[in-house]
Amino acid sequence: MRRFVVVLTVWAMSFAWVLGGLSPVTASAAAGGSSAYSFGYNFSGQLGDSTTTNRSAPVPVGSETSWASVAAGNLHTVAVRTDGSLWAWGYNALGQLGDGTTTNRSTPVRVGTDTNWTSVAVGNYHTVGVKTDGTLWAWGYNASGQLGDGSTGSALTPIQVGSAKTWASASAGDVHTVAVRTDGTLWAWGSNSSGQLGDGTTTTRLTPTPVGTAKTWAAASAGRAYTLAVSTDGTLWAWGSNSYGQLGDGSTTSRSTPVQVGNGTGWTSVAAGDFHTVGIKAGGTLWAWGSNSCGQLGDGSTTSRSTPVQVGNGTDWTSAAVGYFHTAAVRTDGTLWAWGSNSYGQLGDGSTINRSTPIQVGTDTGWTSVAAGNLHTVALRS
Repeated sequence: MRRFVVVLTVWAMSFAWVLGGLSPVTASAAAGGSSAYSFGYNFSGQLGDSTTTNRSAPVPVGSETSWASVAAGNLHTVAVRTDGSLWAWGYNALGQLGDGTTTNRSTPVRVGTDTNWTSVAVGNYHTVGVKTDGTLWAWGYNASGQLGDGSTGSALTPIQVGSAKTWASASAGDVHTVAVRTDGTLWAWGSNSSGQLGDGTTTTRLTPTPVGTAKTWAAASAGRAYTLAVSTDGTLWAWGSNSYGQLGDGSTTSRSTPVQVGNGTGWTSVAAGDFHTVGIKAGGTLWAWGSNSCGQLGDGSTTSRSTPVQVGNGTDWTSAAVGYFHTAAVRTDGTLWAWGSNSYGQLGDGSTINRSTPIQVGTDTGWTSVAAGNLHTVALRS
């Protein structure tokens, strides 16, 4: 799936005051923008290289060098440029590219004409984005109300979620969405079959509903049918589906309200995937838990974990993203690493061999962020 995040979600140890509130950094205008590279599955053009050919090593997404942030979903990719414009490519049968059509795109196509986008998040078949004025927008598939506009009708172009202008960040799951406001409150909507909205029920919500807790939230990440969120006190919380231990609470019991992951603090970011999760702590350590059938936890095994296990002994991880059965992450030296399933080359190491420990993607440095789709990966390099 996505992710992540993204969002928020995948940007670690770096927060900025946005619209008066604490929000994960999702753009790097100060760095002057980056080039985008992608690899893995490309059936719908989600790599953006003008083909539908799978790639087992990074290929450039055009020649543009002003990308600020990127998010990857099931079969599509969306990115923001440093000028605030929004672009998308890949699968579009449900309008998830937001260009007003249902035509697949193998190269980036612009979403509208606005130049005030600050961040974007991608789910399986829907997309959400935040603008500089604090408004939240959504488009694509909406059968479970994941667009948050009170309906279940899909949208081919961005539609505003309510009238609030206090949104700081958002994350798109399979068929649900979560978002943080500048006051630190957390909201969720869409499918709630496994309690992934965190409101104590399994009732689907068509508009944003507060997550039932008094915590103040810094960031949240939506997975397939579960959610993880970091509180401003550095604690980590989870709820929703837990069949593979992806909530990290030591059980495989689903939760409809937030449960703490361990009892420690110091968490700075988290990324929720389909069935596994990764998180980074303030000291730069990387942790993973949940399904591990393809080595996606990076601990050298294929054993699933219901509590966080450290990925190696490094203390220099800055951001991480999770796909269907693979993980990718960036280190402080600008190197890019990946592990887990590699059947379509989504690890970018030139092979289709699964890896149960991190392997470096090429020898380049300068990587600034990474996003993982279901079976493809997209990364930015300065």
